[in-house]
Amino acid sequence: MSQSNSEQDRKRKLRLPDSKDYEVGYAKPPKASRFKSGQSGNPNGRPRGSRNKQPALNEERLKSIILDEAYRTITVNDGARPITVPMAQAVVRSLAVNAAKGNAKAQRLFTDLLTSTERENKHLHDEWLETAINYKVEWEGELRRREKAGTTGPDPLPHPDHIEIDMRTGQVKINGPMTREEKATWDMFKERKKQCDSDIAELEKLLEDQPEYPHRDAVLRDIEFEKKIREIICRNIPD
Repeated sequence: MSQSNSEQDRKRKLRLPDSKDYEVGYAKPPKASRFKSGQSGNPNGRPRGSRNKQPALNEERLKSIILDEAYRTITVNDGARPITVPMAQAVVRSLAVNAAKGNAKAQRLFTDLLTSTERENKHLHDEWLETAINYKVEWEGELRRREKAGTTGPDPLPHPDHIEIDMRTGQVKINGPMTREEKATWDMFKERKKQCDSDIAELEKLLEDQPEYPHRDAVLRDIEFEKKIREIICRNIPD
């Protein structure tokens, strides 16, 4: 009796079915330990950092690797002293040096590289100039239309009055805010500049009306302070 109980305890601990219900042996594991249909045998997936991971469809991993290497800094000799530069700059510098030394292949490659770079820069510049001109013309027309119709609306950002275009050089300069956040800061400094003008005028009038004012030196210091504040603001927000 005790031997039978011991055998049942052993089966219960191993979670083995009774031999009369299920035969366990080669290629016949216990039912409790078999894979279940539709369930992964590794529910947690491959561990993080495992090798040979495939990129997702929206990833361009090779481009990231190339860019990382291109802008990884290395140390090169510049005359008698070492300097640290990005890998891409070191490669271009080596190419230019070989071209300057008379290497015909390096000269052709460097010339092609320089030509294509300047052509692309010219293309981007022309696109930016055309965009700026169209934007300024269209918004100036819209603001005139609003004025004639007596209607109002939100001001464009940037405002066309803040866009300066030098048609001789093709340069575009924006002297104003380009976002709501910048406009809020811009408006705050414009108000502070107005306050500076008001305080300066008031203090100068005080000294003009009262030549013997007892605290004249303090007033002059206040005037100088307000002028400095105004000058700082005008560096970023011109009149």
